[in-house]
Amino acid sequence: MRAGFLLAVLFLAGSYSTIAFTDLSYLSSAGRLGPGFFPRIIGASLVVLSLYSLYADRRQVDAADGLSPDWRVAAGVAALSGVFVALLNVLGGVLSMVVFMAAALHFLNRGRAVQNALIAVLLPLGVYLLFEVWLKAAMPRGMIPLPF
Repeated sequence: MRAGFLLAVLFLAGSYSTIAFTDLSYLSSAGRLGPGFFPRIIGASLVVLSLYSLYADRRQVDAADGLSPDWRVAAGVAALSGVFVALLNVLGGVLSMVVFMAAALHFLNRGRAVQNALIAVLLPLGVYLLFEVWLKAAMPRGMIPLPF
């Protein structure tokens, strides 16, 4: 079961990397980092980590190779990820990240409301500052305009 999942992740990571390396340029026409810089790093990292995970999984032989008891957690995070992607064009990048982080942390890190709230707000704010301010790359705006 795990090997099948890892092979699916490897296939998706390979597809993502192929798009990142073939369709997105590494540098912009002005000579600065282009839209393919981060996707190339992420794609290559995903492929390498998927291959390593598959290798490590095959080396470890379990007698009981059944469904993990935490499959509900994985399914919940996958569902939240789908909702996050759906909300990107509605709420915009920053607000949808706040909603996703708050929901995921409530699901994964129960009992730490203050810590979850701080992470859910500060991490998207940091991503916003990184992309919009420092790299001057646009994030999805959404239908709700932000004052900044």
